[in-house]
Amino acid sequence: MIVVTTNDIPGYQIDAVLGEVMGLTVRSASIGQTFTASFRTIGGGEIPEYTRIMIDSREQVMSRMVDQAARRGANVVIAMRFDTGELAEQMTEVCVYGTAVVVSPIPQGQAGATLQSMDQTRGARR
Repeated sequence: MIVVTTNDIPGYQIDAVLGEVMGLTVRSASIGQTFTASFRTIGGGEIPEYTRIMIDSREQVMSRMVDQAARRGANVVIAMRFDTGELAEQMTEVCVYGTAVVVSPIPQGQAGATLQSMDQTRGARR
C-alpha cells in the first residue's frame, strides 16, 4: 500500500474516496526505561529508551491505519499525518490518520502520466 503525506499522487488518478482511516496507541515507559532515561537526561543528548518507544509506536499505528484502509478496499492513503499527545504526564498517545482512496495509474499519452504510472499500465496489459 502506498502512503503519502501529499493530497494526490503524480501519475495516478483518484477513482474513489473511502474516508478517513487512523491508527492509535497509548504507551508508557517501563520502570526500568524511566529509571535509565532519568540518568541520561543529566548529560543531555538522545534518550534511546524513549526513542525506541516512539519508533515502535509509529510503526504500530501505521500498521493499524494501513490495515483499516485495506479492509475498506483502498490501495493508497493520502494526506497522512502523525499527532502525539501526553496523557497524565506518564503516557504518550501516538495517532496517525489519512484518507483512504482507490487510485489507478494514468497511462502513457494521457496528461499527468509519469514513468511509474506508465510502467504500471504496461505491466497490467501483459
